[in-house]
Amino acid sequence: MPSEYRFILASASPRRRELFSIIRPDFDVEVSDVDENSVSWTSPEELCLALSRLKATDVASRHIDSCVIGADTIVCVDGEVLGKPHDHGDAVRMLTMLSGRSHHVLTGICICLGGKVIANKCCDTEVVFKSLTTSEINSYVSSGDPFDKAGAYGIQNSAARFCERINGDFFNVVGLPVNLLYETLVDSGLLDQ
Repeated sequence: MPSEYRFILASASPRRRELFSIIRPDFDVEVSDVDENSVSWTSPEELCLALSRLKATDVASRHIDSCVIGADTIVCVDGEVLGKPHDHGDAVRMLTMLSGRSHHVLTGICICLGGKVIANKCCDTEVVFKSLTTSEINSYVSSGDPFDKAGAYGIQNSAARFCERINGDFFNVVGLPVNLLYETLVDSGLLDQ
């Protein structure tokens, strides 16, 4: 059964594409153009699940014969969701919030087959940052790295030096919980072990 389906990743993220290629080297990419602001939510987990489902179902509606995977990663601290920063000041604000404490990175994944959702799960990873100096924050923001990343940092780049500890899936922090997605695809009969 696994070879019967074309796999489509509904994501614009180059990091997510690279990670998905570990699971399935042959796949297509189609980016959803849904309005992410249209989602209502009561918890960060509900938000990332809803966003991943929205992306996957949008692309799946055009590819009934394919297996479509949607994903969405958010960063939250004290219940506040930190998306991608709007500008330099917003990136500084976010990194200041994350300095010297723990925060959570959540990624929702959604798998659609035959245009229907067959799995929608969330991975939660705790990340602990060292106390950052104003100089460290400004230097990192000036590098330009924070601007296309939730929470204003990329753990796989120079922000790695700020990370004291990770409790959970490292790849989730990069943008795709590889093990969770792999196991879900295998359990659903869509991939061989």
